[in-house]
Amino acid sequence: MNRDRIQRETFVKAPVERVWAVITEPKHVGVWFGQGAPAEVDLRPGGIMRLDHGEHGVYPTLIVAVDPPRYLAYRWAGGYPGEVADEANSTLVEFFLDAEEDGTRLRVTESGFAALTIPAERERSAGYDSHDRGWREVVDNLKEYAER
Repeated sequence: MNRDRIQRETFVKAPVERVWAVITEPKHVGVWFGQGAPAEVDLRPGGIMRLDHGEHGVYPTLIVAVDPPRYLAYRWAGGYPGEVADEANSTLVEFFLDAEEDGTRLRVTESGFAALTIPAERERSAGYDSHDRGWREVVDNLKEYAER
């Protein structure tokens, strides 16, 4: 079993432009991923998107790539809440969107766990197993929200 990469895929009954808006616009991100309040999003390579993960902390993710409406990538330092993500303390999260008849094929990957050192006290909420379970729920939330 490869414990370096998590991948989730789903079909969203919404146009690719709607799904792109849901994964990138502050008012949407704060609902399907956060605590309901709009997220801070500086949508450009080098920009910061702050993800509020409730009791686990606020994560200033570093945006790596933006190719609307097809691809978004950011670095997420799940073991280091409050710290800006960089190549040494984070995983890479990627969203791939493909338009299909009647909707959008969405694939989400998170990679880089094998090279990551996570503080022991954060392993339960920031390690591979936690994120593997978490992405199941988050992708379902995103799909349901985008289809409304």
